[in-house]
Amino acid sequence: MSKGYFHRVHAQTPTRFWINNPSLDELEKSIDAGAISCTTNPTYGSKLIKTEPDYIRGIIDEELTLSTDDEVVADRVAMRATERLIARFLPLFEESGGSQGFVTLQSDPRKDEDADEIVQATMRYRSLGPNFMTKIPVTEAGMKAMALLIGEDIPICATEVFSIDQTIAMCDLYEKVSKQTGKSPPFYVTHITGIFDEYLARLVEREGIDISPEVLAWAGCSVARHEYRIIKHHRYRTTMLGGGARSTRHFTDFVGGDVHMTINWSTAQELIEAETAVEGKIDIETPPDVLGELLDKLSDFRKAFSSDALPVEEFAEYGPVQLFRNNFIAGYEHLLREVAARRADALVPPA
Repeated sequence: MSKGYFHRVHAQTPTRFWINNPSLDELEKSIDAGAISCTTNPTYGSKLIKTEPDYIRGIIDEELTLSTDDEVVADRVAMRATERLIARFLPLFEESGGSQGFVTLQSDPRKDEDADEIVQATMRYRSLGPNFMTKIPVTEAGMKAMALLIGEDIPICATEVFSIDQTIAMCDLYEKVSKQTGKSPPFYVTHITGIFDEYLARLVEREGIDISPEVLAWAGCSVARHEYRIIKHHRYRTTMLGGGARSTRHFTDFVGGDVHMTINWSTAQELIEAETAVEGKIDIETPPDVLGELLDKLSDFRKAFSSDALPVEEFAEYGPVQLFRNNFIAGYEHLLREVAARRADALVPPA
């Protein structure tokens, strides 16, 4: 793998590869392929039920003997599944002087509107290791939680970002709190490009909006590149982390930028097996007529691309954020159902 795609990307550009929600086999393959850090999300337990059922059920059964509360068990299972990743990336964290080897963990998505719950969960997870990174949505509640956690010097992945206003609000908050507290923990803003494209495609189909697939295909990457340029223009002390990829272009379209991109192993493998050329595309400009049509026909694109278009109090209700969160809730509830089923099978009394 020494001359594989991601190794070449790392050698020729500042773009970096993170792996998302890996199984044990995918974890080892991704590190061999050049992954420098790892993201998980609330669907991780659901994925492991499918890919490593004996492993995750073994953890569930152990935790069932320690708590009568299924929600506590699910939280502990998520921690322990992430702990395996944290341990595996710890050597890279140490060798890099703390600049690589991070592993993110996000708490119960059903409680995303409770800043206190987010803070409490982060403080629990902090014990997992020095390379733990808390993952929190850029909503009003999430920002309140992050304002407290910046002062605790905890690495932060600000996620569920689909708009320029979310990016600017979160980066400004980080700069403000960092100045007040003197703390500057590693800080990543995660733009969810593929899910944004998915959301708009569903919207166009549902409402019969007259816009071609070729024009629509520019939407997510146009917003993300605009976000990247704003971060660089304002010299925000953050790294843009691309997420929510739904195709290889949601990685390749950002190559050449000082960005980190997290993708599933299936997407990474596709790039490797295709012997993809390393081609810088971060500076590609959206054709003016394409951008004009997107802005004219799609109000949700305008909210994403324009500044002062989406107030902080509306972040959580923004359509793409809701779609992404619903995916997370469905995955987390799958884990909760598995916990309940294992408890019933073992005749362990519930709370």
